[in-house]
Amino acid sequence: MVDLRGRDLLKLLDYTPEEIRYVLDLAKDLKYKKHNRIPHRYLEGRNIVLLFEKTSTRTRCSFEVAGLDLGMGVTFLDPGSSQMGKKESIADTARVLSRMYDGIEYRGFSQEIVEELARYSDKPVWNGLTDQFHPTQMFADLLTIEEHLGRLQGVNFTYMGDARNNMGNSLMVACAKMGLNFTACAPKELFPEAWLVEEAKKIAAESGGSVRLTEDVYEGTKDADVIYTDIWVSMGEPAEVWETRINLLKKYQVNKAAMANAKKDAIFMHCLPSFHDEKTTIGADIAKRFGIPEMEVTNEVFESEQSVVFDEAENRMHTIKAIVCATMIDEPIDLG
Repeated sequence: MVDLRGRDLLKLLDYTPEEIRYVLDLAKDLKYKKHNRIPHRYLEGRNIVLLFEKTSTRTRCSFEVAGLDLGMGVTFLDPGSSQMGKKESIADTARVLSRMYDGIEYRGFSQEIVEELARYSDKPVWNGLTDQFHPTQMFADLLTIEEHLGRLQGVNFTYMGDARNNMGNSLMVACAKMGLNFTACAPKELFPEAWLVEEAKKIAAESGGSVRLTEDVYEGTKDADVIYTDIWVSMGEPAEVWETRINLLKKYQVNKAAMANAKKDAIFMHCLPSFHDEKTTIGADIAKRFGIPEMEVTNEVFESEQSVVFDEAENRMHTIKAIVCATMIDEPIDLG
């Protein structure tokens, strides 16, 4: 039986395919219980703390609902509610919080911060997002693909956009681990770092998957089972990069033509939020400044039957609950 008790989740590179499979199966079990109102308060009386340097709707709500469903108390700390990194070092923060809490989530900028929290905490630490990796999102994405396509092995997965951001990095690793055929479809300037590409290729060679990089939109989307994208400018990047990034990525927009080049039953995925219309302040501002009413994905695709983005968003809760449960429970759950 897979035993993840006491483990951190800092990046998917640290987890074996068998461990990832266990979390996915546990998430399915917990999702069934949630939908059928079967109590699963496996962590009654425990407490977790959520450290957020970057805001988020899905990550915060997923951790809070997961914690409450499992019977725990949950404390949320935004940047103004903690002295971490200002009056108190990361190491000291980790040692204090791990005396008070049974698990620590961090969402912020540097991967080094979450790694340091884990190094000095004697309780599990979970990476809710850093500039380099986004592992909790990966479990939700893998579960969503499996639910809609019935498999992971051999799925043709295409990521379009900034392929060297945390999503591009993490999706490449997740696909390599679980035997999917990963394609990064992006301008060469936005390809993932070479060391990570080589590592992912080694992993894919063992899992039966593959990794390739292409600048060609037609080749990148041809026969894809999944087309995935993300916003073109990540949180924390300066507003000045919008013009450069739009010029680089406008031909990599997921639109009707891109979906038509994929398989007939292909699905569209996005980690959200998305600028698919002008109904956000940023979307309206970009449309006004650059004349682009839709950015990384057209509204037609986002609202189409092929879009599974809200299933994907819901699965953040179920998979995060599985991660928290697997790493904190007293005895591993036998899923048969």
